[in-house]
Amino acid sequence: MNEPITYDTAIIGGGLAGLSAAIVLADKGHKVVLFEKEAYPYHKVCGEYISMESKPFLQELGIPFESLQLPFINKLIVSAPDGSLLQQPLSLGGFGISRYKLDDMLKDIALQKAVTILQRTKVNDVEFDGKQFVITTATQTFYSKTCCGAFGKKANLDVKWNRPFSRIEARKLNKYMGVKYHIQTDFPEDTIALHNFENGYCGISKIEDDRYCLCYLTHVSNLENNQHSIEQMEAVVLKANPHLEKILNNSVILYKNPVSIAQISFMKKSQIENHVLLLGDAAGLITPLCGNGMSMALHSAKIAAACIDDFLQEKISRQQLEKKYARQWKKNFATRLWFGRMIQRFFGKSAVTNRFVANMRMAPGLTRWLIKKTHGKPF
Repeated sequence: MNEPITYDTAIIGGGLAGLSAAIVLADKGHKVVLFEKEAYPYHKVCGEYISMESKPFLQELGIPFESLQLPFINKLIVSAPDGSLLQQPLSLGGFGISRYKLDDMLKDIALQKAVTILQRTKVNDVEFDGKQFVITTATQTFYSKTCCGAFGKKANLDVKWNRPFSRIEARKLNKYMGVKYHIQTDFPEDTIALHNFENGYCGISKIEDDRYCLCYLTHVSNLENNQHSIEQMEAVVLKANPHLEKILNNSVILYKNPVSIAQISFMKKSQIENHVLLLGDAAGLITPLCGNGMSMALHSAKIAAACIDDFLQEKISRQQLEKKYARQWKKNFATRLWFGRMIQRFFGKSAVTNRFVANMRMAPGLTRWLIKKTHGKPF
């Protein structure tokens, strides 16, 4: 029998964080294996707006922005449940692109860089034996010197590792679900809107190919109170906001069924588990109303890849690798996450959100300051 391959890095999860980390490490000459439980391309729940802070890094990875002709978004509209509007220019701005398209492009780039990508492959267990990682799937065992967890908001490994947020408790920060559609509608392509409703909010912005992403977050109580019917919940709860009612009534939905995800948690998370470096949403999930989760995933991958490269070149020890990554992660993202959780508390109950939006309309400087606190600089 052939000797099993020992990889330099194993990455569990093939979203933005996992794929971009794989590309960077492969560019540095390291042997990388990436495990993805789905098959590309596929849709996932995501607002699909990326802050311009990520553009330089995506260009380094090989994304051809010029040929894609993506919509540039530099205006924000926020509506309260009562219909009142807050409008704010976005100084840095962003662009829209679907995860269906972007993840698939990054996958192709990773394959060109000789990354081993195993699709439809779920990792059942990861163990560190003191020297290397032993990664187990349903059919095979793999070995790697380092390991990254980029498996998103919640995965089977979170439960296996008994991470605190994975213990489903009746806490508001741990009881959300997300729903996404692609639609065709009449909406300004330079604008991202955030429309609030009772116990939730819905974002809409342009992506590629004359499509718009409509993605909303809601507390699970809204679904439970509407016979667990998404259609009924949208009719009763979301359409109570007049702006959402207009959009939902005058759009063509391009999905037969919405893409959804449950058990979304905004509780604090660790950045290292069992010596595995956690990237993107696995390390910390910013509230979607801040519109910056995709950039954080990409940036965390760049940080992790640099730290792992130092370790593989024997410039730092494993202990130093873990401390360095956790320190840099917290430096770049801890404040953003805190502000995201703080802002989230003003969105949910209609009366509170109505007052918050009314006050923010009278304080544009405060609005700009909060946006800045949830975004970073180009990296």
